[in-house]
Amino acid sequence: MVSRAKLDGGLGIIDLKSQNEALLLKHLHKFFNKADVPWVHLIWEKYYSNGKLPNHTKKGSFWWHDILKLLDKFKGLASAVIGNGASCLHWDDCWNGQSLKLEFPKLHSFVGRPATTLEKARLTNEISSLSLSLSLSLFHLPLSKEAFVQFKSLINILESTHFSDHSDSWSYIWGSPQFTCKKAYLHLMGSSLADPIFKWI
Repeated sequence: MVSRAKLDGGLGIIDLKSQNEALLLKHLHKFFNKADVPWVHLIWEKYYSNGKLPNHTKKGSFWWHDILKLLDKFKGLASAVIGNGASCLHWDDCWNGQSLKLEFPKLHSFVGRPATTLEKARLTNEISSLSLSLSLSLFHLPLSKEAFVQFKSLINILESTHFSDHSDSWSYIWGSPQFTCKKAYLHLMGSSLADPIFKWI
């Protein structure tokens, strides 16, 4: 269903489905930023206290199932500002300019546990100076020559990344850590312009 409304001082078209999704995405913003509200604490403690992160597996209430359907759209708008790395997927999420599975595709093809959090990858790397095999334990071996070169680059990235004891925060493609439904809606809709004929209405 489509209705008409004023947007940014001009006549535009509102897609109610995208508008509703933009409103619901604010729940994921609160969740991943670990906002100090009761339902966020409850969901983290009830379903993700084991260190795993939300995926498309149904878990929790019907309301939470519906929110998780928007997970890909949220991750398409957001990138992690690293704290402890506990709410960020090491391979899939954008935290180093882009997702590591795109930056290191050869190495990613050897990954044994793709849903590893950045926190777990960091802890594995911290003991890698004692045993390289501990870091390599996250991969199917043996690595190809190209994958091993990418593995060494990955270790350098982890060693140069500043971690803290604080929770991660998330920033958005409009250049701000502040989530606004209006900006999310505009990005979900894309940059297409309304037909000039609507100015006649």
